[in-house]
Amino acid sequence: MAISAKRVSERLAGSSELALLDVREQGVHYRGHPFYACSAPLSRLELMIGDLVPRKDVPVVLLDGKSEGLAEKAFRKLHELGYSDVSVLEHGCVGWKAAGLELFSGVNVPSKAFGEFVEHRYQTPRIPPEELKQLKEKMVILDSRPFEEYRRMSIPGAINVPGAELAWRVHDLAPEPDTLVVVNCAGRTRSIIGCQSLRNAGIPNRVVALKDGTMGWDLAGFECERGAGRVAPVPTRDGRERALRAAERVAVRFEVKFVDGKTLAKWQADPTRTLYLLDVRTRKEFERWHLAGSRHAPGGQLVQASDEYVGVRNARVVLFDKELVRAVMTASWLNQMGWDDVHVLEDFSALAHESGPRPKPEIKKWKTTRGIAGATVLDLSTSLRFHYSHVPGAWWGVRSRLDEAAKKMPKFEKLVLTSEDGVLAHLAAPEAAKQFSRAEVAVLEGGNAGWAGPTESGIERATTERDDVWYKPYDHTSDYKKHARDYLSWEVALLDQIKRDPTIRFRSY
Repeated sequence: MAISAKRVSERLAGSSELALLDVREQGVHYRGHPFYACSAPLSRLELMIGDLVPRKDVPVVLLDGKSEGLAEKAFRKLHELGYSDVSVLEHGCVGWKAAGLELFSGVNVPSKAFGEFVEHRYQTPRIPPEELKQLKEKMVILDSRPFEEYRRMSIPGAINVPGAELAWRVHDLAPEPDTLVVVNCAGRTRSIIGCQSLRNAGIPNRVVALKDGTMGWDLAGFECERGAGRVAPVPTRDGRERALRAAERVAVRFEVKFVDGKTLAKWQADPTRTLYLLDVRTRKEFERWHLAGSRHAPGGQLVQASDEYVGVRNARVVLFDKELVRAVMTASWLNQMGWDDVHVLEDFSALAHESGPRPKPEIKKWKTTRGIAGATVLDLSTSLRFHYSHVPGAWWGVRSRLDEAAKKMPKFEKLVLTSEDGVLAHLAAPEAAKQFSRAEVAVLEGGNAGWAGPTESGIERATTERDDVWYKPYDHTSDYKKHARDYLSWEVALLDQIKRDPTIRFRSY
């Protein structure tokens, strides 16, 4: 059951499959973890594990901070779920550090560090916000984040073109070669990767990354736009043809591998290898139709947060995009991140299709209630969501810390559990019934999404520390600029830190 830090490090440096999962809450994971550890909190493990680690006999190593019991609880949970090769890292992160190995703070660390590697290796050009503000030349500003992030805070005039969409849609947005193309995100990574993607694609325009993204723009004293809705259109015939030619060049340069539907079917039936079939198109395209068994993983976010989509090192990854362009661009980056078995699907005519969003995993339902009169409400959604909106009078807690909730909350006879959509509340209900054995326990029907009554904000009734999720700089209600500066400094410092970890194998072409 126990495995040493040295042995785990050796296996990460090898070529066999391995999943390293940090079962602490994401905000605790943020404080320090091994480079390739994926955040998979015990409180949400059942909701994440099927996508993160789809093959149940793959080797899995669990870790926490220092033998605090979370890894052992997750060990038992995974065995209940049918996982057969599970170990626990000896002494957790403390043991890792004691073995002389690196701990990295932050989230999505492999992707963030890779962005810094790319900028350094390719000398990706950047433009300071002060210089951009003064420019009078013809330009287009492309925001490479998902639409929800873009709407929250963007550079004035910017057009939303998420990640892998850049090489697909840029040709109609900047059809004339004398148009300057500026790529931005919130901070650094997606600005760098987006800019370098267009340079790798060989577009004739000058392309630059906005230094430090919207955070840098705001720190420079310039106003950000909020609620913008400018979205790049679907490519024209000419734009599509130019994008396809660019993708062909990228595929050759970065040694992108292709696979046909017949081979994919064989891989899907292979019980000895982990396979991820990821659709890198937009969500709208995915829900219109997608390959049976595939997951939506928009290309830009897959590169930006690879550890949220692919939990097994050295697994086989197949990317799908009907037009190939976005899949090729994404594969080119995963190749450089050190993934050796990434393929683009080029023939899918014989494969089964589905439509609509992916179905939610089947769970055992607890009894529900629509009313909360006379009951105490415990909300298990993230502290960030709770802070913005929750059922009036509700308490906030973390599923894996119900014992702390029991110490903080007043006595009650009826407890109503809720969460974002109610699913997590149903999973937690048996544990809550055991913890609060003298109370009647029910789940709010539909969770917070189904609540039609009044709401309130704030987090005065917290039962535990608010470290369940990582708070982005702009999620902080005070001293935003200090958090933004600290975050940007952390990103830059990753370049030096990765040099001390022998398991990291980024490469360039």
